[in-house]
Parts: sequence; structure tokens; C-alpha cells
Amino acid sequence: MEGVVDHLMRDMLTQIGGFDLCVTEFVRIVDAMLPEKVFVRTCPELNNRGFTPAGTPVRVQLLGQNPEALAANAVRAIELGSHGIDLNFGCPAKTVNKSRGGAVLLKDTEALFHILHAVRSAVPQPHIVSAKMRLGFDDKALAIDNALALQEGGADVLVVHARTKKEGYNPPAYWDWIARIKEHIHIPVVANGEIWNHTDAQACAAQSGCKDLMIGRGALAHPKLARVIKQNEADMSWQEMLQLLIQYSGYELYGTKGKYYPNRVKQWLRYLQIHFPEAQEMFKTVRGLQSSDEIVRHLSLTQSKHQQCSPSSSASV
Repeated sequence: MEGVVDHLMRDMLTQIGGFDLCVTEFVRIVDAMLPEKVFVRTCPELNNRGFTPAGTPVRVQLLGQNPEALAANAVRAIELGSHGIDLNFGCPAKTVNKSRGGAVLLKDTEALFHILHAVRSAVPQPHIVSAKMRLGFDDKALAIDNALALQEGGADVLVVHARTKKEGYNPPAYWDWIARIKEHIHIPVVANGEIWNHTDAQACAAQSGCKDLMIGRGALAHPKLARVIKQNEADMSWQEMLQLLIQYSGYELYGTKGKYYPNRVKQWLRYLQIHFPEAQEMFKTVRGLQSSDEIVRHLSLTQSKHQQCSPSSSASV
């Protein structure tokens, strides 16, 4: 979720509620100890003892191939306040994989073990070290071996995105493969992939055998999804979503990334179209707007028109 779920989005989503834990965008580790400012830039929540303003704990995610460098930086992240360490073995991006980061390491079971062993040995107990993997790179042949290597290396929790790198984000997600992995390991497993609504969550839990789920793109498409899944609440209305878009505009424009706002809100609207049909028409208009002022003006006008058409609807989130 690089470039999408930053601290501003984490703040907003956790205020809506339903999340037990957030994981940051990955911090790329090569062969050196990174300065404190790099971790704080990716995870400003470290200035708040590792919690979002709503009180949800945040775990720093690291990506790389050098066991010693990952271990040293993991310790630094813990010292700065991260609620555990997450190791990324799932990123499918070509630029990341070319430098032997992310999903490409799923080709090398031994490397997975050495990375986990180094990080788990360095990070003091009782801090959690979790790992996120896909089912494989080109195929699923090493799925169980890789999961065993991560467990034997010392992972406390394993998150499984139920697709290979080659399958990318194309549906379906093979949740039954997570159940196969669970048969061979004893650490807790979290299921991830293609969870867009309450029905998907129930199907994923049933097929994977997992009681814990991780959502990413689904939370962007439906910001209330965690509560819908966890508490079986009603979906968010479009009126509530409009209010949230305007609230998000305030976050972005007055935050540290305000200059990126036009591109970021357009990116978010692409996801929102998955759950909200109304977002399709809005995206058609907004994608042609270049300035933040134009976009915010259009959002406010749309909200005003919608309120006039639905005077009894609530705008609270």
C-alpha cells in the first residue's frame, strides 16, 4: 500500500474504527542504519508512542534482503516506539523485486529463514515480529516451505496474501491455500486478499480457517469496512463518504503532503468506485481538475447538492 495508506489515511481510518493494528508503508533497508528521521517520516505516530491519534497501535514494516541491516534497523524502530516489526515478503512491484526485495525473496526459502532469524534474534521480547508473504512468486510450489521457514526463523505471526506475485491483484484470491499453510505451522496466521465486504470476509474466514483478517485496498474502497466486518454494521452511505472526502481534503492540504493532494484524491476515488457507484461520476469530473481549490470546491458543491436532495440524511461519520 505504498503511497496510499500513509499516516493521514491511517489517522482517518482508525478514527472511523474497527482496526486492532495498523502496519506502515514499507521502509526500504539496503545495508545501512537509517536515521531516526526516516522512520518518523514514514511513521509519525512514533511521536505519539506508536499510536494513531485514535489510539490504534502502529507497526513499522521493513523491506530488504540484508539480514544484519534489517535486524539493526528493526531494533531502532522498536526503540523509537514501533509496536513490533513487520517484514515484507509480498510486495510485487518490479522495481522492488529487481533489487531483491519483497516477493522475489519467495524464490529463496533459505534467505527467508536467515532474515527472520536475524531480526527475531535482535528484537527484544516481548515485541512481535510478523512477516507478510504471498503464496509464491511464479507459482505456489514453495508456499508451505516458505511459511515453515518464516516460522522456524522466529516469526510470531504470519500474514498470507492469498495470491502469487505473478497473479498480482487479479481475482480470485486463493483463501483455501491459507488453510493448507495453517495445517503445517503452529503460529497465528492472518488472511489477506480480495476482501471487499462482509460477505467476502465471512468467506475468507471460512475457507482460510483464520479468525484474523488484514484489509488493505478494501479499506480504501469502503473506509467503514473494518467495522462492517467486525461488528456487522451497516455500510457507509455516500453522504457520509462525501463528508469524509472533505475531511480528508483538510488533512492533506494542511498536512506535510498538501502539494500532492490532487493526485492522491484522484487515486482514492479510483478505489471508491469499487464500492460507491456515485464515485464514478465524481472521478470523471475530478480527474480533469488540476488545482486543490478546484477539487475541494467540486466536493463541497456535490455535498451541498446531495444534502438538498436528501435533507433527512446524516452527514456524520
